[in-house]
Amino acid sequence: MGQSKSDFWYHVAAAAMIIVWGISFLNTRVLLNAGLNPTEIFVARFTIAYLALLVATRFKMQFNSIKDELLFLICGVMGGSAYFIAENTAIKLTLISDVSIIICIAPLLTALLGAIFYRDERITPLMGLGMVIAFIGSTVLALRDGLVWGDSILGDLLAMLAALVWAIYCMVLKKLNRSYTTLFITRKSFFYGLLTAIPFLFLQPSEIDWSAMCQPVVWGNLIYLGLICSMAAYFVWGITVKRIGAVRASNYIYWSPVVSIIAAAIWFGEHPTLIAYLGCALIMAGVIIAEKFKRK
Repeated sequence: MGQSKSDFWYHVAAAAMIIVWGISFLNTRVLLNAGLNPTEIFVARFTIAYLALLVATRFKMQFNSIKDELLFLICGVMGGSAYFIAENTAIKLTLISDVSIIICIAPLLTALLGAIFYRDERITPLMGLGMVIAFIGSTVLALRDGLVWGDSILGDLLAMLAALVWAIYCMVLKKLNRSYTTLFITRKSFFYGLLTAIPFLFLQPSEIDWSAMCQPVVWGNLIYLGLICSMAAYFVWGITVKRIGAVRASNYIYWSPVVSIIAAAIWFGEHPTLIAYLGCALIMAGVIIAEKFKRK
C-alpha cells in the first residue's frame, strides 16, 4: 500500500506530461503555418532545450563506454530526430486528429517490446484488455465525425512510424536509467537528436517567413516547445519511466486525443459531440483497468 501511495505523484506527472504534449500538436501547427518545415521546428525546439540543459548540468561531460554512447545515440534518434520529424511531417500532411489517434498505438507497441525484452514489464491479460479498451476509445474520438483519414496516406504512415520509434525509445531509456541520472540522459539524447537531424535540414527547402518569426505567437510557441515540451517534459517523463515503468507510463498516451479535443474547444471554439464524450469515457475506463490489473 505504501508503494502505491508513493507512486501517486509519478502518475500525476505522467498525466501532466501528456497534457503538455497533447497541446503541442496545436503549437506545431501554428509554426507550420508560419512557414517552418518539420525539421526546422524540431531543430529549433531541441536547440533551445539542449542549451538550457547544458546550463543546468554545468557543462559537465561524461563518457563511460562506446556501448552506452550507442544507446544514447539510439535514444536521440528514436526519441528525438526520427520521432519528431515523422510526427511533424504527419501533422503537415494530414489531420491532427489522425496523428493523435495513431500515436496512441505507442503504448501497445511499448507493452509488446517490454514483454519481449524486460521480465518486469510483462503484462497481464486484464491489463492488456484495459489497453485495448483505451485504444478503442481513442479510435471513437478520431472517428467521431466519420471515417476521415486525412489528405495523405503518407501522413498516417509517418504517424505509425513515430509511434514505433517512441516505443523503442522507452525501452532504451529504461536500460539507461539503471546507470545514469535522468537529467544526463535527457541532455545526451537531445545532443544526438540534434546531430542526426542536421542532414535533414538540407533535404527540405526552407520557406521561413522571417517577418512572421518576429511575432510573439511564433517565438512564444518555439520557447514553449523547447523549454516546456522538450526540456522539462522529457526530464519528468524519464523520472516517471524509471519509477513506474515504461508500459505503465505509456498508458497515459491514450489521453492525448482528449487533450486535443479540449485544446481545440478552447482555442478554436470546437465543441465535443456525445460520441466524443463516449470516447473519453472509454479511454478513462481503459487506463484505470490497465493500471489496476498491472503485473505485481
